[in-house]
Amino acid sequence: MKIKKNSGEIVEFDKAKLVKSLVSSGASLRMAKQILHDIQPKLFDGISSKKVYSLAFQKLKIVSKANAARYSLKNGITALGPAGFYFEKFIARIFELQGYQVMTNVFLEGNCVSHELDILIKKDSHIAMIECKFHTSLDAKTDVKVPMYILSRFNDLNKKKYAIFANNEQISKCWLTTNSKFTSEAVKFAECSGLELLSWDYPLGNGIKDLVNRFNSYPITCLTTLTSAEKEILLLQDILTVYDLIHHEKSFEKLKLSETRMKNVKVESNQLLNK
Repeated sequence: MKIKKNSGEIVEFDKAKLVKSLVSSGASLRMAKQILHDIQPKLFDGISSKKVYSLAFQKLKIVSKANAARYSLKNGITALGPAGFYFEKFIARIFELQGYQVMTNVFLEGNCVSHELDILIKKDSHIAMIECKFHTSLDAKTDVKVPMYILSRFNDLNKKKYAIFANNEQISKCWLTTNSKFTSEAVKFAECSGLELLSWDYPLGNGIKDLVNRFNSYPITCLTTLTSAEKEILLLQDILTVYDLIHHEKSFEKLKLSETRMKNVKVESNQLLNK
């Protein structure tokens, strides 16, 4: 059976891949296979990958909202758009959790022109710039032109010293991160030129999905018990992650939830964080 991806590409439906993604969310192998069995009668040749995901998500949500939230992690990160402003702040938060000092939206004068930088990080006296490339499509890929462009900006900045976290500091490394994936040529160019990449699944075992699970930094946008409007209210308060939501005493105030709904949100959040 063929399925149609968001990009329009037609590929063979991979049952094992669906089961694996459900297990990765915390579902047991038995439950994952049961979900596959339950949705199969609704599948047809040419069905969209989005529809397959939706069918599996709805079944998983009945069993465990926390597992459904993990299963929807990629969609949750994409919901940090559409402009990518919240995505930049989310990436900054991930680096903070790894022990970096972080600054966002910094303006610096390069050797030739001025630059607005998404993120600057510092650890062990080394400073790096991070540029974020956000895509609204789950199937979009960042091609080789983007790391080429980012590297040219880095080269215009790394010869000067600045007052950033302290005086007389120099940017010595450059990162490019995206919420989707990189093309093989983009990876090849980055590896050759010394540019660090971070995407949904790159580097292998240390991509965004791995870091989120490792540091329990799930975005609030993956919660199943909140509406999109409620998530936006939280994001405007700089409540980016489920951890922030649970550990900020006044984070629920502007949501005006009923006691029952608040309890449901807290149960899902705690289950998500205490996997």
